[in-house]
Amino acid sequence: MKEVTALHTFAVKSYCKDILYIRSEKDLQQLSLYQQQPQSDWIVIGEGSNVLFVEDYQGLLVCNRLLGRQLIEKIDGWYIEAAAGENWHQLVCWLIEHGIGGLENLALIPSSLGAAPVQNIGAYGVEFSQFCQWVDVWDVEQACLRRLTATECQFGYRDSYFKRVTDRWVITRIGLKVSKYWQPQLSYGPLARLAKSPLTPKLLFDEICKLREQKLPDPKKVGNAGSFFKNPVVSAQWVDRQQQIAPEIPVYPLVDGRYKVAAGWLIDQCGLKGYQMEQAAVHDQQALVLTNPQRQASGRQIVSLADHIRQQVWSRYQVELEPEVLLIGAEGLLCPQEVFKSLC
Repeated sequence: MKEVTALHTFAVKSYCKDILYIRSEKDLQQLSLYQQQPQSDWIVIGEGSNVLFVEDYQGLLVCNRLLGRQLIEKIDGWYIEAAAGENWHQLVCWLIEHGIGGLENLALIPSSLGAAPVQNIGAYGVEFSQFCQWVDVWDVEQACLRRLTATECQFGYRDSYFKRVTDRWVITRIGLKVSKYWQPQLSYGPLARLAKSPLTPKLLFDEICKLREQKLPDPKKVGNAGSFFKNPVVSAQWVDRQQQIAPEIPVYPLVDGRYKVAAGWLIDQCGLKGYQMEQAAVHDQQALVLTNPQRQASGRQIVSLADHIRQQVWSRYQVELEPEVLLIGAEGLLCPQEVFKSLC
């Protein structure tokens, strides 16, 4: 067994059967050969910023380390092609340095480029899918490269085709497009106050970095995986009832008539900001973030804390919180509902 504690940002002491680093097509070929063997379970991670090891993994952990990026100017926009092992925030910084705006709302999201389409990362009203043109993948079964269109990726809220089919593809490269005609996206949360300010992509980038650094713990110092839960989607009737009690409840309308409600606000209203259970804790500045503050928590302890939060929010608001973080068990990715049920 090989220790993987340093390969994921929750920093839970954990192990896997073996590790394969993907740096070239030769390594991808090796993975295809591995899959032909019996008991050949494998999981791909990038920088490990959205996973939690609930148990030691009895399979092969595939770490994507493919590098390289290219910026192409065309009449209708800027096109970015970049390898899946590149760091997401560094890509945003690189574009800002070139005077290119569009992705600044997604600054400081801890992710590799390969993980971005899997999770359809998003922040402050902007999602990865708004810019994605295509995703190149290695077909592990057929041992060949393929290109999937953005439509084929089936993007949804913190969701994609890749979250549902986890045992066939390794993302190798992504293609993005940003407009040459930059418009700041300020409709979400604390950015609305900037609507009357003169802005550039760099100024908005700096403001978003400042906001995130104030509220979110640095995973290099405090073990965490960012937002642990998705923002739940609720009915208009639910919003009407709650606004009679708390008019300030942060909700955001969706095109289908439903609303997205801020999970962090729900958790905070339950008095759980800063709450600690064994060695796991709720962050004292952002209730949506669960932490491993002393790097002594087990995956089970963090899941137990998450289940306690779910129960409290359900009891008060009749809203079910769903984890955004992927849970890894001995045999692979776990169904969150089954994990929570096992704690009862």
